[in-house]
Amino acid sequence: MKRSKAILGLVAALWLSGCVTTPQPPPLTGPLPNPDGVAFRAPIFGTQDTYDLTSDRGHVVLVDVWATWCEPCRDALPLWEDVQKEYAARGLKVYALSVDEDPNMVAKFLSETKLKLPVLMDPEGTIVGPVLEVNLMPTTFLIDRKGVIRFKHEGFAPEFLQKYQSEIEQLLAENP
Repeated sequence: MKRSKAILGLVAALWLSGCVTTPQPPPLTGPLPNPDGVAFRAPIFGTQDTYDLTSDRGHVVLVDVWATWCEPCRDALPLWEDVQKEYAARGLKVYALSVDEDPNMVAKFLSETKLKLPVLMDPEGTIVGPVLEVNLMPTTFLIDRKGVIRFKHEGFAPEFLQKYQSEIEQLLAENP
């Protein structure tokens, strides 16, 4: 009994000191809030078309900035596709914004994974740098119906998905 209390006390002390923690989503960073809305245009992979973020006003938009060389990015994209399927009818749109310089790497990845999300391209970093201020891969943005970035998350782990879904629910519940 004394030994159990001693171990429990040690675990509590470690937890309080920060040596033992439970996984938490990374802290929010970046341009929050952004009352005028964010705007950018990006080529859509595999087409001659250009995507314009302002065309999705009235929808909640998730933009995931990723690269084929980033393992957490590769893990997140299929989950974002599932989130898109779950919330599309309520007004969520999901886009994968690739920073890969070589479109062949993107094509290979999409072929291997059968990913169906629309993939936007930013090989020169003209969007992820000056517009979105991305510092870490992946970075996920949740943009409200008015085009305002409301949440920005750097990094990804599957256990963060529930928090992100709560934020999506919050934005979908707001009046357009």
